[in-house]
Amino acid sequence: MTDLRNLTLAQARDGMAAGDFTAVELTETFIEATGAVRDLNAYIVETADQARAMAAASDARRAQGQVGAMDGIPVAIKDLFCTKGVQATAGSHILEGFVPPYESTVTQNLWDAGAVMLGKTNLDEFAMGSSNMTSYFGPVANPWKRKGDDAVLVPGGSSGGSAAVVAARAALGATGTDTGGSIRQPGAFTGIVGMKPTYGRCSRWGIIAFASSLDQAGPMTHTVRDSAIMLGAMAGHDPKDSTSMKLDVPDFEAALTGDIRGLRIGIPKEYVMDGMPAEIDALWKTGIDWMRQAGAEIVDISLPHTKYALPTYYIVAPAEASSNLARYDGVRYGLRVDGDTMQDMYENTRGAGFGAEVKRRILIGTYVLSAGYYDAYYLKAQKVRARIAGDFNDAWEKVDAILTPTTPSAAFAQGDKMDDPIAMYLNDIFTVPASLAGLPGISVPAGLSAEGLPLGLQVIGRPYDEETLFRVAGVLEDAAGFDAKPDLSGLGG
Repeated sequence: MTDLRNLTLAQARDGMAAGDFTAVELTETFIEATGAVRDLNAYIVETADQARAMAAASDARRAQGQVGAMDGIPVAIKDLFCTKGVQATAGSHILEGFVPPYESTVTQNLWDAGAVMLGKTNLDEFAMGSSNMTSYFGPVANPWKRKGDDAVLVPGGSSGGSAAVVAARAALGATGTDTGGSIRQPGAFTGIVGMKPTYGRCSRWGIIAFASSLDQAGPMTHTVRDSAIMLGAMAGHDPKDSTSMKLDVPDFEAALTGDIRGLRIGIPKEYVMDGMPAEIDALWKTGIDWMRQAGAEIVDISLPHTKYALPTYYIVAPAEASSNLARYDGVRYGLRVDGDTMQDMYENTRGAGFGAEVKRRILIGTYVLSAGYYDAYYLKAQKVRARIAGDFNDAWEKVDAILTPTTPSAAFAQGDKMDDPIAMYLNDIFTVPASLAGLPGISVPAGLSAEGLPLGLQVIGRPYDEETLFRVAGVLEDAAGFDAKPDLSGLGG
């Protein structure tokens, strides 16, 4: 039989349709793979029994000719999504043991499409981080290693657990959430495709909130085609989410025509950063050549407010986090640390329940929202955010998509940059602008660093034009021909 673990999502779908193997056989392969990569610490909860039941139900549906878009496909779910009857922690001690009585809209859409849940993946606490080092349940390891170096590398964050299990061939796809780059950055660090749709394309209902005006669910997969299939199953209007757009879900897979002749691809001059590694710049130039050779027109553009994106994000996001995380007080759910008074209980619970990075962002957010500082910081940041979005709106008059690097470096070692929050925040420098503007973006693995680590290129698209985004990304993927895989021989269960 074909090595099921090395299939893409699309190949697995087609193999089951052809009768080459069953959903139960496929799922058992990935349950075994999950056990084989436990050294990565990528799962917080494994749901093997539930996966077996879901796979058996999928085979029964197939026998009756009732097949969904993701029927029988084993996927991992970032532990930021509420899953009915299965613990949801957001990577935090304060929610340890919380079992939601309801299902998030995105995961329900996946189950309605026939997908199979392997488990809940580890993440930076409350999705706050770029390294997956801030989780209460311990850091996630990147399955990739540098040449001649056994240092354990980060998988990126916050969706690092989802990225790691897909890269390690322990899931055919995974859900992530992207607030400032938390799907695209780990996608680049682990050599997979990470896709953030337009804000409002996927419902946020049932996703534990970090920054409500930025959070957006998206797929993490092996290929662009897999990403298109999975997004089609995840997306859709949801009346329970006031920010969910009332739009039909296109056939994203059909957009992969392989033809971008005549499309205009923008190259923003502001993404040439001081101190950017030569190999990142070289890969970007190579990507531009690939676009040109495929028949696209290369257009130099300017996004003048890009330099303000990172400081703007680190005012807006913590401010919203400060508000969203006020609900965790020990009264209604999750951790409770008692005290002599209710005030003591609040303080004890939040002090013990939140980690250092979450506390840092709550403090920043509370400060910028406080009397006397709201206008100087938060209101000004929102005005700059509007300018950043305006830059992109101006660009869409000239181009159909934008090509940039995804990250300023390859994956770094666990522990690096931990003592310097600013250095850590700079990992999001290329992904944050699209997040602030609510635009769709996708990271495609495009090459290897000198140390043998994956590097990604990012395509940014117009609002709700994921079809063009996938079309460009598919051509980029074909040109790159990235087929490198991490060495999993040293992993154990």
